[in-house]
Amino acid sequence: MKNRIINVKGAEVAIVSRQGQDYICLTDMLKAKDGDFFISDWLRNRNTVEFLGIWEAVYNPAFNSGEFATIKSQTGLNSYKISVKEWVEKTNAIGLHATAGRYGGTYAHKDIAFEFGMWISAEFKIYLIKEFQRLKDEESRATSVAWDFQRTLAKVNYKIHTDAIKAHLIPPSLTAIQTSTVYASEADLLNVALFGLTAAQWRQVNPNQGGNMRDAATLEQLVVLSNLESINAVLIHQGLGAKDRLVQLNAIAITQIRSLIGQNTLQKLAKPAAKKRIT
Repeated sequence: MKNRIINVKGAEVAIVSRQGQDYICLTDMLKAKDGDFFISDWLRNRNTVEFLGIWEAVYNPAFNSGEFATIKSQTGLNSYKISVKEWVEKTNAIGLHATAGRYGGTYAHKDIAFEFGMWISAEFKIYLIKEFQRLKDEESRATSVAWDFQRTLAKVNYKIHTDAIKAHLIPPSLTAIQTSTVYASEADLLNVALFGLTAAQWRQVNPNQGGNMRDAATLEQLVVLSNLESINAVLIHQGLGAKDRLVQLNAIAITQIRSLIGQNTLQKLAKPAAKKRIT
């Protein structure tokens, strides 16, 4: 798994994605702490345990509240001590996790990591939030640029697509209105192949949605749409009927969407170049 790195008060702090959520490395954050301090010390604090329990209860349906109650009752005692591994195993927690190996460490969901930052110092917590937000803004801008590029690419391929329709499907005697009908019909052929709906059906299902179905498409769908437009143009040149083309285009759409989602290819391409570390 590749890490993104932010620099907080001179400490390089790794951030990883886990099940669609951002987790920040507490082990890296400790580098900015003066004196000896361990994550196990933080876990001994009653306020920490209460915060973790509330967070898990809100976000984790599988949280073992019974085991948590037992742990909570022991916090504050001199004999009480618990590791991250024990905490996760006993409570089925998802907010913390530890990884082994050379580049391993303890990671916490960003909400929890921000709270841990206060144990480093109030100043560190503020800079941690600031640098984390800067990273998310950069990633958001990169994704937006990639989406705009694919939207433009889809429009270019649409021109190729309509030229093929004009050359092979529109007799010279058709009126302008009839020609538009053919164009709309072919556009909906692609819509059905990719989205499973015509433009009219999508508007009926989404009456309050602004724009059209393609404006609401994901980056993966836009990439596949641009491919389908080019492929459909080739199929039209080959003389295939609409029904046969729809079957082929739908099969291609399913294959390509599965490939893009399964490999997270676009997300990797959309991320800005940054210093990274392998875990």
